[in-house]
Amino acid sequence: MLTSQRKRLILDLLARDGQVVAKQLSHQLELSEDTIRRDLRELAAEGLLLRVHGGAMPVSPTVVPIAERRTISTDAKSALGKAGADLIHDGMTVVFDGGTSNLEIIRHLPVAARFTAITHSPTIAVALEDRPNVDAVIIGGKLFRHSMVAVGALAAEAISRIRADLFFLGVTGVHPTEGLTTGDMEEAAIKRQLMACSAETAVLATNDKLGAVSPFQIGGLGDIATLIVESNAADERIVALAGSGVSILRAG
Repeated sequence: MLTSQRKRLILDLLARDGQVVAKQLSHQLELSEDTIRRDLRELAAEGLLLRVHGGAMPVSPTVVPIAERRTISTDAKSALGKAGADLIHDGMTVVFDGGTSNLEIIRHLPVAARFTAITHSPTIAVALEDRPNVDAVIIGGKLFRHSMVAVGALAAEAISRIRADLFFLGVTGVHPTEGLTTGDMEEAAIKRQLMACSAETAVLATNDKLGAVSPFQIGGLGDIATLIVESNAADERIVALAGSGVSILRAG
């Protein structure tokens, strides 16, 4: 089997099974583990998978600049945002992580909505301009441009003083065993702190995030209360994720 054929097979197996185990694949193809590991290294260098101990997992396609993410799954994100907005009730204190899906929540809020919104995303804060009854609190810090959110010590200090009812967490991967992941270590730390200061956490996940993994773990599926997915999310994905005890809502 040619190298290109092996690599195609590896990517197909990842799409089908959600993981590749180097030892098993080497036995299946009657090749050395070193050969399979070399293929995995090269595919990882191309950004096509994430290497883990003993094999590989699918890499999230959403770890791209925010300008590109704004053009991905726009209709799906709109449906997810509407479902997310339905979780917000008057009088609540709600924390919004950055991200294009969370921005859709703001766009689907009723004009008369009355609650306190806290965010470390200037994009989210600006979107609240035409919601006059929403008290908006902006967390400052070092701007992480990839996600357009504040991170660092100043942000962490402000977050430590927050107590919220609900947090909308942004992730790049939702995996049944690897949990909730993202592409930056410092951003992952801020996300964990925001989860800790909130009574409940919800995640909006487009289909391309289900079963995907990014380098830095935020937490396990059991750390969130609600996972909102697309209406056409594959049943086998949902069954695998539901085992964690998280409540799964289909948007639309």
